[in-house]
Amino acid sequence: MNAIYHNFIINAKPEKVFKAVSEPELFENWWPLKCSGSPALGEEFNFVFEEPYNWYAKVSKIEPQKVIHFKMTKSDPDWDPTTFGFELREHKDGTYLSFFHKDWPEANEHMKYSSFCWAMLLNGLKGYVEKGDIVPFSERA
Repeated sequence: MNAIYHNFIINAKPEKVFKAVSEPELFENWWPLKCSGSPALGEEFNFVFEEPYNWYAKVSKIEPQKVIHFKMTKSDPDWDPTTFGFELREHKDGTYLSFFHKDWPEANEHMKYSSFCWAMLLNGLKGYVEKGDIVPFSERA
């Protein structure tokens, strides 16, 4: 299986970063148009983009303030077998964030494009957490 990895530092405490990657209303500030769910093991999240992108995932691992993983359950055929997640640890400059999106069936064009999009979106996450910047949904990768 294939995977995407992005690691970077966010100049903010892990608690603030964790909220931005686990609370639906904060997800909406940097990734989907709309989001619902509860950050608890086994709970379902709904990530709504533009039609026909109305995707679902379950929280497959969670350690508050440290780790959250999402196993896709209903999405694009390439995304369905995948899991993405955020792992946080304290760093002298704030939070070291390790992101992964693994179990891609093949390293096809969609995976490569998704890697680019994740890089752009994660940069938006960094701007949102550090400065409160919100990129309008229509301008996100």
